[in-house]
Amino acid sequence: MFNILIVDDEVEIIELMEVYLLNDGYKVFKATNGIDALNIINNEKIHLVILDIMMPGIDGLQVCIKIRKEHNIPIIMVSAKGQDIDKIQGLSIGADDYMVKPFNAMELIARVKAQIRRSVYFNENHKLFDNEEVIEIKGITINKRKHKVNLFGVELKLTPTEYEILLLLASNVGKVFNAEEIFKEIWKEKYFEGNNTVMVHIWRLREKLEDNPREPKIVETVWGVGYKIEE
Repeated sequence: MFNILIVDDEVEIIELMEVYLLNDGYKVFKATNGIDALNIINNEKIHLVILDIMMPGIDGLQVCIKIRKEHNIPIIMVSAKGQDIDKIQGLSIGADDYMVKPFNAMELIARVKAQIRRSVYFNENHKLFDNEEVIEIKGITINKRKHKVNLFGVELKLTPTEYEILLLLASNVGKVFNAEEIFKEIWKEKYFEGNNTVMVHIWRLREKLEDNPREPKIVETVWGVGYKIEE
């Protein structure tokens, strides 16, 4: 059984999400503020967090930052703010997905399942692309059995999504993937024009890999086409 933490200051919304999650077989933990949410995460085995942004005291963005310092569990942010800049901000600080209120409950369940599946693959040593256990390229060593990534001998702390994007590119040296191809491969969902999710995750990945993320030497941009890693 997977444990889901819902964090929202609106009790009615928590209760609505709880009904659908319980019906789908998840165990639900609830918090109406950031402090309680962090305490639960530190004391319980939480597999995924559904996190509202607009909360009194410590808001969802701050909570997300604090979670990311210690944990790689998937985070789905929810907010009434639907502007691209709001989504980019949420994804940039470590969220794995972003949903705009009001949302369809079935869509929420689908996204929860997708994130749980991705996290399970990341943490339980599933092999995602081929049978090679280690990939070495441009100072990067990807140990697929242990799901660890080192850069010149120093271990990197990647989220499951960042790991999968890196593994996809490193497993297909020289091949250019556009944003739609990456999104469909990693998120297993239909891609919509104007979706900035891939761009944000690429930027986060570059911040961890590159000396200068604005002039990337590892995850290269092919302008007007997409992204690649060359030998």
